[in-house]
Amino acid sequence: DGYFYHMMRQCRYSSKDLQGIELITSYVFNQAENIRFNSTVGKFVGYTEHGVKNAEAWNKGPELAGELGELERFCKHNAPIDYSA
Repeated sequence: DGYFYHMMRQCRYSSKDLQGIELITSYVFNQAENIRFNSTVGKFVGYTEHGVKNAEAWNKGPELAGELGELERFCKHNAPIDYSA
């Protein structure tokens, strides 16, 4: 009855120090994770045939720099809010 796609971004904080923040972005299609970006690994990793091809292309293109920027823009920017909760 159609296709289901979503992207989930999460920040994991291991300490109150901003160096201990990990960004994980998952791209899911029909309940199967195709691609994941992990800031600790520093690149996209594919988990399906389609995901592997896209991860290879994204690691060579502007998508990688954009995702690395999200660590600063999204995670580090919101860290004080998350720490206070």
